[in-house]
Formats: sequence, C-alpha cells, structure tokens
Amino acid sequence: MADTWTILKEWPELVLDRLEDAGVARITLNRPEKRNALNGPLVEAFFESLELVRADRELKVVVTRGAGKAYSSGMDLHYLREISEAGVPDWDRPTNSIRLAEALRKFPRIMIAQVHGYCLGGAFGLLNCHDLAFAAEDCQIGMPEILRGSFGQLVGSTLLHSGLPVKKMAYIQLVGRNITGKEADALGIVSGSAPAETLEETTLSVAREIASRHLAPLEHAKIQVQMGRDLTVSQSIQLDQLLGQRLRRAMDPFGDVDAYLKSQKGGTNAGFKREDA
Repeated sequence: MADTWTILKEWPELVLDRLEDAGVARITLNRPEKRNALNGPLVEAFFESLELVRADRELKVVVTRGAGKAYSSGMDLHYLREISEAGVPDWDRPTNSIRLAEALRKFPRIMIAQVHGYCLGGAFGLLNCHDLAFAAEDCQIGMPEILRGSFGQLVGSTLLHSGLPVKKMAYIQLVGRNITGKEADALGIVSGSAPAETLEETTLSVAREIASRHLAPLEHAKIQVQMGRDLTVSQSIQLDQLLGQRLRRAMDPFGDVDAYLKSQKGGTNAGFKREDA
C-alpha cells in the first residue's frame, strides 16, 4: 500500500506535508533548479512550517529532504552577497540561517534529515542540528567554504560538538573535498546510510517507529541530548533529574509496567506501544 501524503502548506521555495495516520510531517526544500540553495524566502518558509507543526501535537517527527537532485547545495551565494552588501551586522544579531540552526536543535519534535545528492556548506551545518540523519551511500557531503575564501561558519562549530575527532573535522574543513554518505556514516556524522533507491524507505521506517511513541518522552529525550551535550557530566546528570521530574508532570513512566513486561517476554520487543501514546 502506497504512503498517502497530504499537503499542509506550499510556498514557492518549500512544501510542508504530512504522512496520513503516522504522526510524521515532511519539509521539502523546493528550489531544485538551484539545488535547493538556502535563501531568505526559503528560510522564512522553513520557520513558518515549523510553527504549523508545533500547533499539531499529533505530529511527533519531522523529516527534511530536498526536491530534485540534491538535499541542498548550501547557502545561496547571491543571498549571502546581499547580506554582506547590507553592512556588517551586530554580532548579537545572528543571520536567519543561524537562527534556523538553533531552532532545529530546540524544536520540540524529532528532526530527521533525509540526505541525497549534495549536502554542502550551510546545509551541512543544518544537517548537524537535526536529531537523526540518514544519507544515501553515494551522496556528497562537504565544506567548500575554504575554496571561496571563508572558513565554514556554523558547519565547523556544529561538527566540533558532534563527537567527530578534531583531525577528521579539520581535514573536511581545510581540504575542501567531499565525503560520501557511506563515509559520513562510518565517521558518525549521520545516523545511518542506505542505497539511494531505498533511502526514503529507510528514513520513513524509522520516522514511523519513533512517531508511534508517546510525545512526552520523545521531547524529554531531545532536551537531554541537545542541552546535555553543552554541559559538564555533573550538570548533565542534574539536568536528567530535572527532566525526570518534568516528565512525571506529563505522564507516568511506570503506569503501564505490567503490559510492558508482558510484551517483552524476557527479550526485546520494539513493537510495544503504550495505550496513551
């Protein structure tokens, strides 16, 4: 049976739709003729689409992808030139692309990037801000900024906090050569890789499974990772204590223990689902 997608809103540069009866939304970057390069209207539409998802608590997972032959070639250089010609902004006023990166990290849904073709520059930085990412084995991921006289704003900083060894990160940054999705998987930059022809199936399978869970623990798991990685170990443990108390206000983690234990039957059964999920 084919998946049924319903468009929630469509902009010239972006499409937001949802997978029927699955709790999964999808954001498609829609500038295929420009390899989905990020410009002002696209980023603004991205912000709007997140707010539409936020208003619907039945939507628990958001998949992002690119239309056409690429996920995204990065920041539209004409757009960056316009920003540059407007003058140097105050350092405490981040650009919309930086604001979007922070929004993805904090957004109270699970964000999954589905990467094919090219994912370069600023798009690579956004990829790093998703909770999960699945890449086509043959896709090309990289930082071309050095080649045009920049250093990789957003990309390098997010890679440094991804757990990637510094020497590997510096090689990607300084040499300017792309890595494949399969290599990115081996380095831990993405959650997994798959042949291009099965990438969407792989991504949606994970998205469906996650979306079948209760939203409250999903939100708290995201807070733990996205906030906790910026803290010391002791602070992270304290954060866990606060999150545990916060979660109890939303649901009772022990309210369905008998049904859970019965479903496992001494082993692991990922098919268990709480009645209040």
